[in-house]
Amino acid sequence: QVQLVESGGGFVQDGGSLSVSCAASGRFFRIGDMGWYRQAPGKQRELVAGITRGGVTNYSDSVKGRFTVSRDNAENTVSLQMNSLKPEDTGVYYCKGNVSLKPWTPAGVYWGQGTQVTVSS
Repeated sequence: QVQLVESGGGFVQDGGSLSVSCAASGRFFRIGDMGWYRQAPGKQRELVAGITRGGVTNYSDSVKGRFTVSRDNAENTVSLQMNSLKPEDTGVYYCKGNVSLKPWTPAGVYWGQGTQVTVSS
């Protein structure tokens, strides 16, 4: 059983900073692409930032220059540092990972349970 567990998040004022982290546990071979998504009330879940196993990153236009995604392949973790936060960044942040359970098998998509980030104006 593979689990992705987020930590961090919380409440911050406009312009503040927060970080969220995600750790994978269980029995698996390797984690490929990982990413952070968020879902605001009444809206669809959207990609915030992604990172390949090799460290290539991509960001949504709304967070470029403010958020930084990173990962530690040895520890099977991915983190998101969020600076200059805005009220529109508020939402539940979810970690996603493409996880291969065994060598030469297709990766499956796993999600964390989500962590709340609230930015007040």
